[in-house]
Amino acid sequence: MFPYIIVGLFLGSCHCSKEGGVILGRPELFGPSLALVTDVADFYCLLLIYPENQTILLELYKEGNRNKLLGFYSSLDGQVASFPVVIRTFHEGNLECVARAQNNSHVEPSVSNTHYLKVVEPVAGAKVTIESGAEEFFEGRSLELRCTLTAGNHVSYKWLVNGKAVIQSPLHNVAQDQLFIYRTTSADSGVYMCVATNRYNTTRVFTSDSPEVKITVKDTVSDPDISFKVLKENCNYFALVTCQSTRGTLPVSFSLYNRTELAFNTTVEARKANFKVPLVLDKYLGWLQCRANNGDQVAHSRRLPLQIVRVGGPVMMHYDYEIGQNYAVIGLRFYCKATKGSHPRYRWFLNQTLLQGRGNFYHMVNQPPDQSILLLSVGSSSAGTYHCEVSDIFDNTTAISSQKQYIDKKVLNRLPVSVVAVVFGCFTLLVVLVSGCCFVGLFFRRRDCGEESLVSQETEKFAAYEDSLNLHLQAMSGYHEDGDVVRSARCDELDWVRANTVTRKSMKCESSGIT
Repeated sequence: MFPYIIVGLFLGSCHCSKEGGVILGRPELFGPSLALVTDVADFYCLLLIYPENQTILLELYKEGNRNKLLGFYSSLDGQVASFPVVIRTFHEGNLECVARAQNNSHVEPSVSNTHYLKVVEPVAGAKVTIESGAEEFFEGRSLELRCTLTAGNHVSYKWLVNGKAVIQSPLHNVAQDQLFIYRTTSADSGVYMCVATNRYNTTRVFTSDSPEVKITVKDTVSDPDISFKVLKENCNYFALVTCQSTRGTLPVSFSLYNRTELAFNTTVEARKANFKVPLVLDKYLGWLQCRANNGDQVAHSRRLPLQIVRVGGPVMMHYDYEIGQNYAVIGLRFYCKATKGSHPRYRWFLNQTLLQGRGNFYHMVNQPPDQSILLLSVGSSSAGTYHCEVSDIFDNTTAISSQKQYIDKKVLNRLPVSVVAVVFGCFTLLVVLVSGCCFVGLFFRRRDCGEESLVSQETEKFAAYEDSLNLHLQAMSGYHEDGDVVRSARCDELDWVRANTVTRKSMKCESSGIT
C-alpha cells in the first residue's frame, strides 16, 4: 500500500473552484497488473485534496461499464480507498476509479487514469473435436480438428500425431486451437491429441492434455489388373482369371463381368481374387472385366478378350546377325513364331538338347504369343544345329517343330553360295554382252565394205557403157541430123543410167538397214 501512496503524493492534482460548483482533482488508481482467477487482489484509489466538509465516494469500475460496480469506499479527509476483488476472467481489461461527492450534487465527479489488469485462468479440460465429420474416411478429403477447453485463457496449443509434433506444410496448417489437413492420404492416419498451456508469471505453468482421437484415412482401391491362365482338368479346360489391385484399404470386393453381365463376385481381405471360368477352345467367349470396390468408388480394369486358340503350324524360324569391327559375324538372333496360337510355349534345342533360359553363350527372350528370340554369341561353343518347338502352354501333348539350321563361325563368315552365284552370273552376263556388241559391230563393218565394192562395179559398167555409146554416136555422124538433138539424146541416156544405178544402191541399203 505504501508505494502506491508515495507515488500518489507526487502525482496528485489540485482542485479548482468555479461559480456554482467544485471540480474534484483526478484520483489515482493502483493495484496489480497480473492476477490469477479466484485469487483476491487489492486495488487502491487515492484522492489527495478534498473539498471542505465533503464526504467523497470512491468507486471501482471496468472502463466503459458503469453499470457493474466492482467496489466502493467512502473517504473523508484523504483516506486511501481499498478495493479487495475476487478475480474473475471478466475483470481483465482497463479498470478506473471514479471520485464523487457523496451528498453534494454540485461537485462534479472525476475519473482516474485507467489501470490494465491481465487475468490468467489455468487451462483445463482440453478435448479434440472433429469439425470435418467422421473419424474414418477416404483419402482426398479435408480433415479439420479443433482443441476445445473447459477453462483457460492466454493459451498456446501444440498438436501431436502418434506422439510427434505435427509439422507445418502447405497441406498441414496449424492455427492455434485448429488443425487443417488438405487432400489427406493414408499417411495422415494416426492418433491425434492437443496440448494446451498457459503461464502465470514465470513460476507457474498450467498444462492440459486432451484424450487421443484416432483418425483413419483409407486408400481408395486402384484400378485392378486382369489376367488369366488356362488349366486342364480331366480333359476340361478352364480360365483361372486373376483380378489384382496394387493399393486400397481392405477388405476389397471384386466382381468379374462378361461384357455387362455379372459372372462372379467376392469380398476378400486381400487385394487379389481368382475366378474359375469354363472354356471352349478355339471359340470366342466374350470380353472379361474386373471391378473393385472398397466403399468409396468402383475401379475398373481393362477389357480382356476370352478366346483360347490352340497352336498351329507351320512354325517359322529365321535369324539375323551382328557384325564386328573386322566385319566378322559376332552375334545371332534366332526368331521363332507359330502360325497361330494364343498361349504358346516356346522351346529351343541345340543338337537335340533342350536349352534352358540362359547359358554361357545364349539368352532366351520369350514374348508370347508373338514370338520367342534366342540370342547367341558366335563361337566354338555355339556351333551346332538349332531348331525350336512350339506347343500349348496348357497342353504339351502336341509340339510343332521348325526347320533345323546349322550354325558355325566359319560357315557364317563364308560367302553364301547364292551370293557367289549372283556375282558369277553377273560377270558372265557382262562378258556375253561385250562379246555380242563386238560381233555385231564387226558384222556391219564387213557388210558396208561389200556394198562399197558393188557401187564401184556399177560405176565401171557405166563408164564402159558410156564409151560404147560414144563410138556408136560417132558412127552415126554421117547422117545429117541436128547436133543439139543428138547431144540431147545422149544426155537423156546418161541420166537414165545414173538414176538406175543410184536407185539400186538405195534399195540395197534399205534392205540392210543402212541409211
